[in-house]
Amino acid sequence: MPTHIKRANSARSKVRALVEHPFADQKHRMGLRIRTMGLARATIKITMANMAFNIRLLIYHETQQMKCA
Repeated sequence: MPTHIKRANSARSKVRALVEHPFADQKHRMGLRIRTMGLARATIKITMANMAFNIRLLIYHETQQMKCA
């Protein structure tokens, strides 16, 4: 495989690693399945799952800061 393709794959892998973890968490922990009719309902369901994930991440980081302090 040419070097420039290896570099591009490496860069994409770093982005995928950051992006795929929240989706996997939503799918496995929260049981997120989009089985709604209409884009609006699906958007709301995904938005709520994202908010729950972000709140849980905030709580995790806040408790880590308290342990360090």
